[in-house]
Amino acid sequence: MPLTEFELIRRFFTYPARHAVLGVGDDAAIVRARSGFELVITTDMLVAGRHFHQGADPEQLGHKALAVNLSDIAAMGATPRWATLALALPRADARWLAAFSRGFMRLARRYGVDLVGGDTTRGPLNICVQVVGEVPRGRALRRDGARAGDDVWVSGTLGDAALALVAGRLGLASRNRPPLRLKLDAPAPRVGLGVALRGIARSAIDVSDGLTADLGHICERSNVAAVVDFARIPASATLKQYLHRPAARLALLAGGDDYELVFSAGRARREAIARISRRLRLRLTRIGRMTRRRRGAPPVTVLDATGRPITVAHGGYEHFST
Repeated sequence: MPLTEFELIRRFFTYPARHAVLGVGDDAAIVRARSGFELVITTDMLVAGRHFHQGADPEQLGHKALAVNLSDIAAMGATPRWATLALALPRADARWLAAFSRGFMRLARRYGVDLVGGDTTRGPLNICVQVVGEVPRGRALRRDGARAGDDVWVSGTLGDAALALVAGRLGLASRNRPPLRLKLDAPAPRVGLGVALRGIARSAIDVSDGLTADLGHICERSNVAAVVDFARIPASATLKQYLHRPAARLALLAGGDDYELVFSAGRARREAIARISRRLRLRLTRIGRMTRRRRGAPPVTVLDATGRPITVAHGGYEHFST
């Protein structure tokens, strides 16, 4: 018997709402923000053929659809609370839906997020998630707070997700490919780090389109420039094996889908950041510094070991480039 829209929602996407006044089941959800908090809202869309292959593993896809939104919430220093999910489906495949829901809801439970509503329709596979978070009033991390003299930091390692996309073309050893695919297909949103950086970081952004592009967004909003030491950019052991290849260096500098946080903070905050790194058991690396913006100069300059600028041929992922 084919699934109806309401049976699909009931079976795969109706869960008790722990933090909402009213969740799935009415025309709209009702939520209540805590006193003294502001709401932080983000939306991301994943389109088959653009962001993932038609045959992508549905459980990992459910995870990633939520994770990329949680990463935006993390970059604002907020705590995720509620999510909505809109799905366009070529057909109502119960097995696919069960796996997708499993990946989505496992991550939602990990971060205490209620799925409170959404929509389903027939059409080319398209996933749109909205997440609403809370942050204490006036404490959100933003892109426009960086100052000249700030250190530039990044979490985790960069480039693995982008390297996974070209692994076949580069002839990477089979044993090296699974950890790269894991970073691409099941990113870990840095929610705990974002919360910990409140009052410590002056600016932050998640690395979704590539380090140089996303750090450039901070520079533009803050009217500063950044100087990054290439040798300090953290790379996994796998990626380091291929740094002699231009594609691997490009993945490190400009590859998308890392979903790590890059942030700036005053020099006096170095020990506080080291404590956060130890407490979260998360690598935090100081990769450069913010400087004054100079007319005609690029927002982000990457230096090699001799102190010479490196030309970054690709500035990051752009949806509407030709």
